[in-house]
Amino acid sequence: MFVCTGYGTQSPTAPLEPLTFNRRDVGENDVEIDILYCGVCHSDLHFARDEWHFTKYPAVPGHEIVGRIKRVGAGVRKYKAGDLVGVGCLVDSCRTCPSCQEGLEQYCDAGMAGGTYGGIERQTGEPTKGGYSEKIVVDEKYVLRIPDNLDPAAAAPLLCAGITLYSPLRHWQAGPGKKVGIIGLGGLGHMGVKLAHAMGAHTVLFTTSPGKVEDGRKLGADEVIISKNAADMALHNNSFDLIIDAVSASHDLEPYFALLKREGTMVQVGAPEHPLPINVFPLLLKRRNFSGSLIGGIRETQEMLDFCGQHNITAEIELISMNYINEAYERMLKSDVKYRFCIDMNTLKA
Repeated sequence: MFVCTGYGTQSPTAPLEPLTFNRRDVGENDVEIDILYCGVCHSDLHFARDEWHFTKYPAVPGHEIVGRIKRVGAGVRKYKAGDLVGVGCLVDSCRTCPSCQEGLEQYCDAGMAGGTYGGIERQTGEPTKGGYSEKIVVDEKYVLRIPDNLDPAAAAPLLCAGITLYSPLRHWQAGPGKKVGIIGLGGLGHMGVKLAHAMGAHTVLFTTSPGKVEDGRKLGADEVIISKNAADMALHNNSFDLIIDAVSASHDLEPYFALLKREGTMVQVGAPEHPLPINVFPLLLKRRNFSGSLIGGIRETQEMLDFCGQHNITAEIELISMNYINEAYERMLKSDVKYRFCIDMNTLKA
């Protein structure tokens, strides 16, 4: 074991502050990564404040990690010291269940025991600690290669926000000839607009904010609809193949169901704190589907990173220092960020 410095919290109501904790030593199949950048996800806030009711303290959030490998174990074959790599939401899984065998580790039958934070480390039996820290040690199977042409800071949010939108877009076959809607232009939604556009789909952004219309178009939306305008919404009834809801706050889903074609699909990727009410009748009337999607497996996440490298896609970020994280959380609650905070981990030393 070695001592690692990071930022975390001791309780749901305490601010994040500097702390030290133990990381395991590099094992045969492990890599030790010096963390350069870590994106700030809304899930980090939920976790730090125990809003999902599984947090164990002290808690260290962060699962959008980009860094350089410092050391590798004797059995590591894919990576070497100096490689630019990423770590997303998973650092382990059971590896034996049907989902893991199919490369869908995010749906592992053991649940999120292998989460980058809030999971249980099989090597030590201790809760996993995330990327708000100077280093992390990860099995090479759960490490991802970052394309050289991407800005590493702006690439960090791809490890969660990027794959969270890429996976359902790929699964439901977004592409030429498909009409795809993205609800919300936040950290998740802005990635959905970029990715759906790059896949060749007719991309429509739904937003409650007229101030985001211009940004939505710049990011790749073919159309932007103010969702509070019932008349404008009605013009699109029965026309969407796929709608992805990227909103993490409580809101009404029913107005969007009517926009789906017969057998069209709405996918929930935003994770509100409270359950969402659902009126099933619009689903029954057109055999529409309402589904969910959770990040992506390791293989698909690497596919997403390579796709982003080919299309030069990164997140829109505001780079912050580590000691600004509490203010960033407050601003995130107010949707006061365009569109993802990313921590420069060099500032942790200061």
